[in-house]
Amino acid sequence: MARDWRDLFVTGDDGAAADADAGSEERRRGLFSRLRENMAKTRQALGAELHSSVFQTLDEEAWERLEETLIYADVGAATTARIVERLETEAEAGELAGGEQLTRRLTELLADAARAGQDHIDLRERPTVILMVGVNGTGKTTTIGKIAWHLQKEFGRSVLLAAGDTFCAAAVEQLEAWGERAGSDVIRAAEGSDPGAVAFDAISAARARGHDVVIIDTAGRLHTQEHLMEELAKVRRVIERQLPGAPHETLLTIDATTGQNGLRQALLFREAVDVTGIVLTKLDGTAKGGIALAIAQELGVPVKLIGIGEALDDLRPFDPHDFARALLET
Repeated sequence: MARDWRDLFVTGDDGAAADADAGSEERRRGLFSRLRENMAKTRQALGAELHSSVFQTLDEEAWERLEETLIYADVGAATTARIVERLETEAEAGELAGGEQLTRRLTELLADAARAGQDHIDLRERPTVILMVGVNGTGKTTTIGKIAWHLQKEFGRSVLLAAGDTFCAAAVEQLEAWGERAGSDVIRAAEGSDPGAVAFDAISAARARGHDVVIIDTAGRLHTQEHLMEELAKVRRVIERQLPGAPHETLLTIDATTGQNGLRQALLFREAVDVTGIVLTKLDGTAKGGIALAIAQELGVPVKLIGIGEALDDLRPFDPHDFARALLET
């Protein structure tokens, strides 16, 4: 599973992928430490229950409290029921005791639940087209900028950004600022222009100029706005006609603080544009980080990136095991 940017992106550069710098393990430990720190709200909500004395004895009351705690953290009712049932069965068979052993086994089961589908992003097509979608305020444009920065600075990829949010001048300005920071050109159009035309022009420009990756921004929209969802589907069709097989990746940004509403958003966005991966943002601001598991289990769509703060390194590839550890380890 993806733990670092080199694990997330499939580039075809085998030598570069194998070339882990000497400080990579230390860096990864540092990243886990920061993840754990920024997941404090969810961990505290879970840990207060998990490390209480009641879990030294695995009785009916303990299982009920565990179930309530996981549901409160937005792990989801169905996923919670499966996990608790598995733990109960193992405890009854004498395979599981309370305390640290319970925490360790729960970590394993949460990590398994967080895995879904293909968790990589394949960059071997030239150009690779990434379509970004999501509700207003989920951090979509910032996510685009950070991905572009990492692709350019760490992989030497030439990235072209498309300002497909033609209704919000501030979004275009924000994208242009990120483009300057990441060394990426930006294709934009007049305010109110057809976003499909912007996507078409960006792919044409990328093919003509030899760009490696095109990342297409789109206007934020509520999943309940049917006409805007249809517009999004139209943008996707334009991309497909312009470059067969594209978009190669469609990433949906979800604000983790919205909890189960984020899951409902994902369901409708998936119907409109065939979402291939989730970017779960603002995990540092919620006690309901379990939504990552609910998304993976109920949608079958992998969480590929998580946002745990404002810094560049606070957007990072999602690692289910590290995520589960950060939720539970005291």
